[in-house]
Amino acid sequence: PPQTCARSLAATSHPAPAPCGSMGAACGGCFSGLIGADRNDKYTPDNAGIGFAHQVKSYQDAMQLKRQSEGSFLPSPTPTRLTSTSWASPAPKATPGAATSIDEHHFDLIIEEIDASRGSLACQLDTDGGRQLNRGQQATRSRFEVEQILASPGSLPPPLSTDERERVIRTILPTATHQMLAKMPPGLLSAASSESQALRRKLAKGSTMVFVGAGLPGKRFTFERAAALGIKVVIVEHPDSWSKVLVSEGVVAKFLTVDMSKGSDAVYEATLAHIRALGSDGLTGKADGIATFVELSVPLVARLCETLGLPGHRPEAVDSARNKHSTRACLKAAGLPTPRNYLIKSAGEVAKAGQLVGFPAVLKPASGAASLGVKKVETAGELAATYKEIVDELSTLVVSSGALVKADPAGGGVDASNVIDLSVLMEQYLDGPEVDVDVIMSGGEYQYAAVADNGPTMEPYFNETWAVCPSLLPKDTQRQLKALSIDSVKALGFSSGVFHVECKMTSTGPQLIEVNARMGGGQVHETNLRCWGVDLVEETLFAALGIPARPPVPEQPHTAVAYCYVNAAISGKVQGLSKLEAVAKRPGVVWAKPLVKAGAQVVGPANGLPTWLCDLCVTGATAKQALAHLQELEAEVPVPVAA
Repeated sequence: PPQTCARSLAATSHPAPAPCGSMGAACGGCFSGLIGADRNDKYTPDNAGIGFAHQVKSYQDAMQLKRQSEGSFLPSPTPTRLTSTSWASPAPKATPGAATSIDEHHFDLIIEEIDASRGSLACQLDTDGGRQLNRGQQATRSRFEVEQILASPGSLPPPLSTDERERVIRTILPTATHQMLAKMPPGLLSAASSESQALRRKLAKGSTMVFVGAGLPGKRFTFERAAALGIKVVIVEHPDSWSKVLVSEGVVAKFLTVDMSKGSDAVYEATLAHIRALGSDGLTGKADGIATFVELSVPLVARLCETLGLPGHRPEAVDSARNKHSTRACLKAAGLPTPRNYLIKSAGEVAKAGQLVGFPAVLKPASGAASLGVKKVETAGELAATYKEIVDELSTLVVSSGALVKADPAGGGVDASNVIDLSVLMEQYLDGPEVDVDVIMSGGEYQYAAVADNGPTMEPYFNETWAVCPSLLPKDTQRQLKALSIDSVKALGFSSGVFHVECKMTSTGPQLIEVNARMGGGQVHETNLRCWGVDLVEETLFAALGIPARPPVPEQPHTAVAYCYVNAAISGKVQGLSKLEAVAKRPGVVWAKPLVKAGAQVVGPANGLPTWLCDLCVTGATAKQALAHLQELEAEVPVPVAA
């Protein structure tokens, strides 16, 4: 029979889920993200007749637990990827027994080649990819994509009310993972040790995990890591995705298709139907969790988790994080620093916004991802023209790989007139150095927060230049930036999961740029793994299963990592890739990946948003050495362009 909850959700109004005394420290189980509670409160299902609570007495016993009804599929990961006092520790505090080296789970690194599937809609939905549409290239029309980039959450269903959440909780059966967690004494999963991490992997093994969206081929490693953990992965994606080959390779159990060109509501209903049907054929179990590493799928996943009673972010928190104006409002309500800002809804409000915010300032779409449509404004004289430029661009857009490109008569376009949000946020320009802070939350508190420095962006388009980890900033500055990042995640209403937070240390103190409610893209995973031995893919999967996070963190970084996307300095034609191929073979170079093909036409900053030519990643004994090596390679112009 359906299980019932021992305490009423309606009795609470707290934003963060409480540790569950019967399920392990801060586990949350199936209820993570659905319930708020005081730390001393307990909420457990009525397990009468099931007889599985508190049966485990020791670590050895816990490692012998068996999963119920997991299905017959056994993942076969190909070993193709390395799981590999001037800084502030990313750990909350010193953790006795923490790992001091990368553990036994290792994979070799693959240097990806340019994939022909980059023109597919499935890859187009990944905003971590390239951002230029080749002249004459037809862009697939996708209402889901346009909604999530420019009007998120679009036509997705609204968040559940308190009563609706309680009804879900009272009618769901506990997942197989939750049943195993219910047997755990709190102490077994509360330590940041290699032993406890091995137990977390044991709990994840055999689970059925739904990945909504596969993204670009460069995200293959996320599926391989899940397979290495023994997780039965089910991919829900557009039919043209490159990831369907992972089924025949034995990496994933299923590839289920959804027409991602439809509206968000239709995509939601089709995905929900797929998930509810899992387990009926015996190949997998029922869904234990839902995850995504694709930005545009985050609001969709939050709603699927809420509807199904699975661990996940609250939709309200995701929506606030993805809307820049809402983010500022949440921070202000929490008493955190916020820049002067004004939401411009029409041309008639432009002059007033300029008077209130002042100059220099930044204009950006209120709803969007990455640096889409973001531009700096130096004076009041530029304001009206820049506002019109952004609105015109949003009104007549072509979307490619999650990017905004002005409509081209030779290419395809997306009619966004019925879904687009033309609101533009004007806010105070933030001076000073920029950083990324990768945060892991569990049980309402941070368990990891690593700071990486970002080089100055290429204005006025704010294109990224370089990054290095660990940070070179003063330790006290790093601590302030970490504190703001963690407090911002909490202010938005998040309590567990992996987050990529962007901040600046301005002349007036730390300021938030944005919170991304997912693992960062590009080089972020590799950087955290090589530098601190923390696998953000693994931690994302733990959070999606409701397994408490306590990643072991060494006292000192294993190595320093520096990386960059090399921007085209001028517009012209790519002369060749032979220099880049030679760079890839040098000592200390993790990878040197081409992002364009020989002969391609690229854009320099004088003519618009610069094209990324290649992706460089290097290591060094110290952060200074790694950064110096990176900048030397970039100065060699590894991808030459002729005007």
